Amino acid sequence: MADYQTSKAIAAAAVAGAGVAAALWAGAPPAAALVALLAGIAAYALMPAPDRADAPGPAALAEGEDAAEDGSKLLAAFEDPLLVVRDRRVLVANPAAKALLGAHIEGSDVRLAIRHPAAAEHLAGDEGAASRTELVGLGNLGRPWELIVAPLPDGSRLVRLADQSQARAAEQMRVDFVANASHELRTPLATLLGFLETLQEGEEALDAETRARFLQIMFGEATRMRDLLDDLMSLSRIEADRFTLPRDRVELRLLIGEVKTAVKPLSKGRGIVVEDETGDSGAVIGDHGQLAQMLTNLIVNALKYGRAGTPVRVRIGGSGPDLVRLDVIDQGDGIAPDHIPRLTERFYRVDPSRSRQVGGTGLGLAIVKHIVLRHRGRLEIRSVVGEGTTVQVSLPRATDLSQS
Repeated sequence: MADYQTSKAIAAAAVAGAGVAAALWAGAPPAAALVALLAGIAAYALMPAPDRADAPGPAALAEGEDAAEDGSKLLAAFEDPLLVVRDRRVLVANPAAKALLGAHIEGSDVRLAIRHPAAAEHLAGDEGAASRTELVGLGNLGRPWELIVAPLPDGSRLVRLADQSQARAAEQMRVDFVANASHELRTPLATLLGFLETLQEGEEALDAETRARFLQIMFGEATRMRDLLDDLMSLSRIEADRFTLPRDRVELRLLIGEVKTAVKPLSKGRGIVVEDETGDSGAVIGDHGQLAQMLTNLIVNALKYGRAGTPVRVRIGGSGPDLVRLDVIDQGDGIAPDHIPRLTERFYRVDPSRSRQVGGTGLGLAIVKHIVLRHRGRLEIRSVVGEGTTVQVSLPRATDLSQS
């Protein structure tokens, strides 16, 4: 019996280790290798006892059943649908697989469990070969999956269904971003080229007033292109720094004073009223340049979209002992609730024609969002139609301990 237990322990280690190696060989990430480890243990535990004179007794069989149960519990901890398959039969299916494919799949042919032509082709092939393929239309229509099959040493296979929705969404966002950026640049460029051609062809026929108006329009379009390129470069730099925590001490009251001076030409007689509820400097841990850009974007937006003659209020408050709250409040037309979740998307505009009229690039709040994320802060936008909008940013408070 002792020899059997020793052999079983050695075999279990070999099966589990080989499962990890197979998963890594198939190109799976480390998390999937861990799944292979657990699946190897589970598959081994499900192996029938050898038909020999020294075969284990009832106690050893009970131990094997416990190991199988433990293996199933471990597989259940993973969110990806996982199947352990031998001879094309599903031995073990975790809850995620049952939720996707049906609670009845254990014991059934894996090709019937995963009803997809591309999956059937891979699962009917060489059981000793690793493979991966993309599936679309499994479960929810249009949802993309990757089928990953890794062989295990006992002849069983680990079948993993990896949800590719987030990866596809990220790729679509990249494609949309490039398309939107190209469109935003192409529009003013086409205007510039059109006026240049007109000036070249009919310069003598144009009076001074018309020529001056053309030049003013061209200057505005060139400025719009410059602003867009500046915002694109800013967004790229912020994203490049997103994993680097800022460590400077920034006094929000002083920062607000700097930004007020910088945006004064845009205020056109409207006041920027600062309200301080903290009774201190409102010091935070941050990147001075990025926080200045964030505050500038918020105040400029409030000046552009607030009603003429109304002030923009900048309020410093506290959000507990760890956070400083910064509110930028305008008294504009407000924003309908269905638009608010999308305001920080790149190039999203509530009113495209008005945004272009006031000179917006569609990237201001996207830049704000990424700056707040880099500072491990929180961004919230509240608005009431007809009354105005409040953008609230909460940032980590600077303490003596954080500066040491």
